[in-house]
Amino acid sequence: MDNATLPTLAIIGGTGKEGKGLAYRWAKAGYRVVIGSRTPEKAAQAAAELRERTGPQARIEGAENQSAAAQADVVVLTVPYAAHRQTLESLKEVLQGKLLIDVTVPLVPPKVTQVQMPPAGSVAQEALEILGEGVEICDAFQNISYEHLIEDRDPDCDVLVTGTSKKARQETLRLVEAAGLTGWDAGPIQNSVVVEGLTSLLIYINKQYGSTHAGIRITGVPRTR
Repeated sequence: MDNATLPTLAIIGGTGKEGKGLAYRWAKAGYRVVIGSRTPEKAAQAAAELRERTGPQARIEGAENQSAAAQADVVVLTVPYAAHRQTLESLKEVLQGKLLIDVTVPLVPPKVTQVQMPPAGSVAQEALEILGEGVEICDAFQNISYEHLIEDRDPDCDVLVTGTSKKARQETLRLVEAAGLTGWDAGPIQNSVVVEGLTSLLIYINKQYGSTHAGIRITGVPRTR
């Protein structure tokens, strides 16, 4: 697939660490990436910083959230949980008919090392309640740290992908692979509770053992990478 046929990706909350890390990897792979922010100036600054890192050939732009999502084929949400509902409600109309990859984790400070799931069961299921069935939703990238994403090497951890359909999970897994990562189809969106809950566990392990980038790795299954 040449660059001209690759989908355009919008990263809402892309000025944060996780969003920048994903944008960096996809831009290196030739994707057009639009960094979204409530403040267009912040989005433009983040895009400029990433272009400086990736080189002038990188197709990275900045835009206000609505504009970024409208331009994209796939929208990636990397906002803090406190902003999750408000952000999705503001983008509900423009997201219809698209794939949303939700990277948000239900962390509720100060107890971020304890799993605290929302009433819907998971953040991804909450997104489905907000947006309706006109949007395909996948959960992915919750268990990989910014430090892994921004490094120019293959991280020693995997990405679990859950979602509303097999087709949506397959499309998300292609983006996982394009980012240089190993992904696994982890089943329907109801399984997101496990994927999201692992993040608090990994934060606890980081604190307990003095690390910053604990991850997970699937064993006992033939690997593609």
